[in-house]
Amino acid sequence: MALVSAKEMLEKARDGKYAVGQFNINNLEWTKSILQTAEELKSPVILGVSEGAGKYMTGFKTVAAMVKAMIECLNITVPVALHLDHGTYEGCYKCIEAGFSSIMFDGSHFPIDENVAKTKELVAVCKKLGLSLEAEVGAIGGEEDGVIGKGECADPEECKKIADLGVTMLAAGIGNIHGKYPADWPGLSFETLAAVKAKVGNMPLVLHGGTGIPTDMIKKAISLGVAKINVNTECQLSFQAATRKYIEEGKDLQGKGFDPRKLLAPGAQAIKDTVKEKMEIFGSIGKA
Repeated sequence: MALVSAKEMLEKARDGKYAVGQFNINNLEWTKSILQTAEELKSPVILGVSEGAGKYMTGFKTVAAMVKAMIECLNITVPVALHLDHGTYEGCYKCIEAGFSSIMFDGSHFPIDENVAKTKELVAVCKKLGLSLEAEVGAIGGEEDGVIGKGECADPEECKKIADLGVTMLAAGIGNIHGKYPADWPGLSFETLAAVKAKVGNMPLVLHGGTGIPTDMIKKAISLGVAKINVNTECQLSFQAATRKYIEEGKDLQGKGFDPRKLLAPGAQAIKDTVKEKMEIFGSIGKA
């Protein structure tokens, strides 16, 4: 199956009261693990790519070519969207050129009028090309791959301004953060989420910072219109822990050093386990 826009899968998730997982990719092993798990569980999936990860993998064209080839060679039949995560205005156009099927323009740090103007332009471009577009209002807290936010709660009126432009999905800050949540985190602001939902109607909503949010909060967010949930840090932590354990146990030394395929295998399995756990919580298993 070729790459698809995230529009149809998110509308189905919204109507079915479940969420599609966006799992960020950073290398071949992560991509392969996520695709194989999605196929095994018959779940639609969104592969997120930050600008930093794209640069690390030598560019967005390399990423798009790798993902498209894997889909073909692994016989992936579930819907897969390749999505730019927290994209700059310039980064959006680079990903469009590279062959991504979905992009996120993060204009949350701009004054609302500038966010609206740039988003409106990208809506027209994406509509013409059949791509899905995510926009953001209210910066997500914490830091992810150099993108820093203060954890604002979005203004519902500003959310409506962006939603009315015709974006596919909207990320609204509701007290969520990237990375690990601190012990004194007050939790998601469901009051804000409900107010945003009341303003934007059936627009599929996006919850960033899916790592560490309690399951009951995730399920409540889904009931209030969240149809896409992003997970990155949890995959990073599980990959790191499994790889470190393998090294510390001294496996595969044999006086020759590590075989990189064996070295990365435990981390790849950890990614699969994490993705499966999240898909179960999100309710997307069997929804392809």
